Amino acid sequence: MSSIEKQGWHWPRFEQVLCGTMTDRERLGLPDHYLPSRFEDAIADVYRMLYGKDRQAYVEMVENTEVPLVERLVAGNFLAMLGDPRINPTHPEMITIPGGDVHIGLDESDVESVMREFHSLGLDAQWILKECPRHMVKLKDYRMAKYPVTNQEYRDFLLDTQYPELPSSWACRRYPTERSNHPVFTLSAAAADAYAGWLSEKTERHFRLPSEAEWEFAAAGPDGLEFPWGKDYEPDYANTVETGIFSTSPVGIFKEGYSPFGLADMAGNVEEYVLDHYDLYSGGHFIRDHLVQLNGEYRVARGGCFSRLRDLARTRRRHGRNPASSMYAMGFRLAEDI
Repeated sequence: MSSIEKQGWHWPRFEQVLCGTMTDRERLGLPDHYLPSRFEDAIADVYRMLYGKDRQAYVEMVENTEVPLVERLVAGNFLAMLGDPRINPTHPEMITIPGGDVHIGLDESDVESVMREFHSLGLDAQWILKECPRHMVKLKDYRMAKYPVTNQEYRDFLLDTQYPELPSSWACRRYPTERSNHPVFTLSAAAADAYAGWLSEKTERHFRLPSEAEWEFAAAGPDGLEFPWGKDYEPDYANTVETGIFSTSPVGIFKEGYSPFGLADMAGNVEEYVLDHYDLYSGGHFIRDHLVQLNGEYRVARGGCFSRLRDLARTRRRHGRNPASSMYAMGFRLAEDI
């Protein structure tokens, strides 16, 4: 048993490929009975401990790696209610990513090692083959948003446009004020595109979703890291099933997990749509997996989420929405032309 498992975080193991006949609970490795989330028993005490601070104190806490994760989570949730000064809907914080000849994807010879590394997660090797081959892409300089788009930002878009699509994660069509600075999720790719178009028109800038190549390079950096922070998965660096939160978290609280360019939440929290529809890479394989069978053509999503296992948090992993499951936390972040 690993040291991570000994600490009691959620670390499920599967003996077979995760298939379409499984329930969402089974795919999360959850038992039939109720299982408390990681911080459930302690979080009320942390709220009492941190209550009454000013906004700047909470801001300083949320991205301070010396502060325990549960305290960063609570500080971020206080900011959600007080108004998070890090979130500016019409002027999102953008980070410049230098272009050039960059490499993305996976060498086919490395598929076996990925399968060995994640052997307990019920993977099908075909899913990993979608990442092959590793190849060079020419990118222009571009910008990426530091954070995924939040509930607050999407609400402003809805109020300004009367766009009809509300996130299904907004229970009973109610805006979740207590999660204003959490990423918005359970949206269609069309809604993400509409948001980018609205903000472009409103600001006279050139916002859009990133291409697959732009997203991967921004997450993996020049060294092509396996996760945005390095080679090995760390459950306190990203919000996936293994972290044990089982819900979205305020953007930016996993400071240790920032990408080499300083982007937050490129692994975990919510999956992020990109511009591209799924297709084979040049010289690669077109994989007719369950996502193709369910969707036909579908928009690629990257980065994994709070309701998916750590393999989806890999920077090369190509994924998408399963319309048959309510547990696919689909969100997005903006890119911008320079």
